[in-house]
Amino acid sequence: MLMSRVHNPVRRWLASIVAAAVVAVGLIAAEPSPPAAQAAACTGTSGVTVVVDYGPLGGGVQVGCALGDPATGLAAIQGAGFTVAGTQRWGLAFVCRINGQPTAATEPCINTPPASAYWSYWHASGSGAAWTYSTLGAGSYDPAPGSVEGWSFGAGAAPSITAP
Repeated sequence: MLMSRVHNPVRRWLASIVAAAVVAVGLIAAEPSPPAAQAAACTGTSGVTVVVDYGPLGGGVQVGCALGDPATGLAAIQGAGFTVAGTQRWGLAFVCRINGQPTAATEPCINTPPASAYWSYWHASGSGAAWTYSTLGAGSYDPAPGSVEGWSFGAGAAPSITAP
Protein backbone atom coordinates (compact mmCIF):
# COMPACT_ATOMS: atom_id res chain seq x y z
CA MET A 1 0.00 0.00 0.00
CA LEU A 2 2.86 2.40 0.78
CA MET A 3 4.33 1.66 -2.65
CA SER A 4 1.10 2.63 -4.48
CA ARG A 5 0.94 5.93 -2.55
CA VAL A 6 4.48 6.78 -3.62
CA HIS A 7 3.83 5.96 -7.26
CA ASN A 8 0.42 7.64 -7.40
CA PRO A 9 1.75 11.24 -7.07
CA VAL A 10 4.53 10.43 -9.54
CA ARG A 11 2.00 9.01 -12.00
CA ARG A 12 -0.22 12.07 -11.63
CA TRP A 13 2.76 14.35 -12.16
CA LEU A 14 3.87 12.43 -15.27
CA ALA A 15 0.31 12.38 -16.60
CA SER A 16 0.02 16.16 -16.19
CA ILE A 17 3.35 16.68 -17.99
CA VAL A 18 2.24 14.45 -20.87
CA ALA A 19 -1.15 16.21 -21.06
CA ALA A 20 0.54 19.63 -21.14
CA ALA A 21 2.88 18.47 -23.91
CA VAL A 22 -0.04 17.15 -25.97
CA VAL A 23 -1.89 20.46 -25.59
CA ALA A 24 1.23 22.44 -26.52
CA VAL A 25 1.83 20.34 -29.63
CA GLY A 26 -1.83 20.75 -30.57
CA LEU A 27 -1.56 24.54 -30.27
CA ILE A 28 1.57 24.64 -32.39
CA ALA A 29 0.01 22.44 -35.05
CA ALA A 30 -3.19 24.52 -35.06
CA GLU A 31 -1.38 27.85 -35.42
CA PRO A 32 -1.47 28.80 -39.11
CA SER A 33 1.82 29.62 -40.77
CA PRO A 34 2.13 33.00 -42.43
CA PRO A 35 1.40 32.74 -46.13
CA ALA A 36 4.49 32.18 -48.26
CA ALA A 37 5.67 34.99 -50.50
CA GLN A 38 5.46 34.74 -54.28
CA ALA A 39 8.11 36.23 -56.57
CA ALA A 40 5.52 37.78 -58.86
CA ALA A 41 2.51 40.08 -58.72
CA CYS A 42 -0.52 38.83 -56.83
CA THR A 43 -3.53 37.62 -58.76
CA GLY A 44 -6.73 39.60 -58.21
CA THR A 45 -7.31 40.17 -54.52
CA SER A 46 -5.21 37.21 -53.34
CA GLY A 47 -2.80 39.60 -51.61
CA VAL A 48 -0.83 42.81 -51.92
CA THR A 49 1.71 43.19 -54.72
CA VAL A 50 5.00 44.84 -53.72
CA VAL A 51 7.31 46.57 -56.20
CA VAL A 52 10.88 47.46 -55.18
CA ASP A 53 12.78 49.68 -57.60
CA TYR A 54 16.48 49.78 -56.70
CA GLY A 55 17.15 52.63 -59.15
CA PRO A 56 20.75 53.88 -58.90
CA LEU A 57 21.68 51.04 -56.52
CA GLY A 58 21.51 48.50 -59.34
CA GLY A 59 19.38 45.39 -59.08
CA GLY A 60 16.56 46.67 -61.29
CA VAL A 61 12.96 46.25 -60.20
CA GLN A 62 11.75 43.28 -58.18
CA VAL A 63 8.12 42.30 -57.67
CA GLY A 64 6.69 40.09 -54.93
CA CYS A 65 3.31 39.12 -53.54
CA ALA A 66 2.31 39.19 -49.88
CA LEU A 67 -0.56 36.72 -49.84
CA GLY A 68 -3.63 37.45 -47.75
CA ASP A 69 -4.39 40.77 -46.10
CA PRO A 70 -1.23 42.20 -44.51
CA ALA A 71 -2.08 44.66 -41.73
CA THR A 72 0.59 47.23 -42.66
CA GLY A 73 2.88 48.23 -45.49
CA LEU A 74 5.78 46.79 -43.47
CA ALA A 75 3.95 43.47 -43.19
CA ALA A 76 3.31 43.57 -46.94
CA ILE A 77 6.93 44.15 -47.95
CA GLN A 78 8.17 41.51 -45.52
CA GLY A 79 5.39 39.12 -46.55
CA ALA A 80 6.46 39.56 -50.18
CA GLY A 81 9.89 38.17 -49.25
CA PHE A 82 11.93 41.35 -48.82
CA THR A 83 14.09 42.06 -45.77
CA VAL A 84 13.80 45.51 -44.26
CA ALA A 85 16.01 47.46 -41.86
CA GLY A 86 15.23 50.76 -40.22
CA THR A 87 17.47 53.49 -38.89
CA GLN A 88 19.22 53.30 -35.57
CA ARG A 89 17.36 56.39 -34.34
CA TRP A 90 13.84 55.66 -35.66
CA GLY A 91 13.78 51.87 -36.10
CA LEU A 92 11.37 50.64 -38.77
CA ALA A 93 9.46 53.93 -38.61
CA PHE A 94 11.96 54.96 -41.30
CA VAL A 95 12.93 52.22 -43.77
CA CYS A 96 16.62 52.58 -44.57
CA ARG A 97 17.50 49.28 -46.28
CA ILE A 98 15.61 46.80 -48.41
CA ASN A 99 17.40 43.49 -49.03
CA GLY A 100 20.61 45.05 -47.71
CA GLN A 101 20.51 48.07 -50.07
CA PRO A 102 21.99 50.60 -49.76
CA THR A 103 24.98 48.97 -48.12
CA ALA A 104 26.30 50.10 -44.73
CA ALA A 105 29.33 51.58 -46.50
CA THR A 106 27.01 53.86 -48.50
CA GLU A 107 24.43 54.64 -45.79
CA PRO A 108 25.06 53.85 -42.10
CA CYS A 109 21.32 54.08 -41.27
CA ILE A 110 21.90 55.97 -38.04
CA ASN A 111 19.48 58.81 -38.69
CA THR A 112 17.25 59.60 -41.66
CA PRO A 113 19.07 59.32 -45.00
CA PRO A 114 19.37 62.42 -47.21
CA ALA A 115 16.42 63.55 -49.34
CA SER A 116 18.40 62.65 -52.45
CA ALA A 117 18.93 59.00 -51.47
CA TYR A 118 16.12 57.33 -49.54
CA TRP A 119 13.38 54.71 -50.00
CA SER A 120 10.21 56.54 -51.01
CA TYR A 121 6.92 54.73 -50.37
CA TRP A 122 4.08 54.61 -52.91
CA HIS A 123 0.63 53.08 -53.42
CA ALA A 124 -1.46 52.10 -56.41
CA SER A 125 -5.06 50.93 -56.13
CA GLY A 126 -4.40 48.01 -58.48
CA SER A 127 -2.72 46.84 -61.65
CA GLY A 128 -2.16 49.70 -64.10
CA ALA A 129 -3.25 52.36 -61.58
CA ALA A 130 -1.20 55.50 -61.04
CA TRP A 131 1.34 55.66 -58.24
CA THR A 132 0.50 57.94 -55.29
CA TYR A 133 3.16 59.06 -52.81
CA SER A 134 2.32 57.78 -49.34
CA THR A 135 1.34 60.32 -46.72
CA LEU A 136 1.72 57.65 -44.02
CA GLY A 137 4.64 55.53 -42.96
CA ALA A 138 4.65 51.86 -43.89
CA GLY A 139 3.96 50.87 -40.27
CA SER A 140 0.77 52.96 -40.24
CA TYR A 141 -0.66 52.24 -43.70
CA ASP A 142 -3.08 49.32 -44.21
CA PRO A 143 -2.94 48.18 -47.86
CA ALA A 144 -6.03 46.49 -49.27
CA PRO A 145 -5.81 43.08 -50.98
CA GLY A 146 -5.50 43.70 -54.72
CA SER A 147 -3.54 46.92 -54.23
CA VAL A 148 0.11 47.55 -55.06
CA GLU A 149 2.81 48.92 -52.75
CA GLY A 150 5.82 50.62 -54.31
CA TRP A 151 9.29 51.36 -52.96
CA SER A 152 11.75 53.40 -54.98
CA PHE A 153 15.29 54.38 -54.06
CA GLY A 154 16.52 57.85 -54.97
CA ALA A 155 15.19 61.36 -54.59
CA GLY A 156 11.49 60.53 -54.21
CA ALA A 157 10.54 59.43 -57.72
CA ALA A 158 7.83 56.81 -58.19
CA PRO A 159 8.82 53.26 -59.17
CA SER A 160 9.93 53.14 -62.79
CA ILE A 161 7.35 50.54 -63.83
CA THR A 162 3.57 50.73 -64.06
CA ALA A 163 1.89 49.02 -61.11
CA PRO A 164 1.65 45.35 -62.12
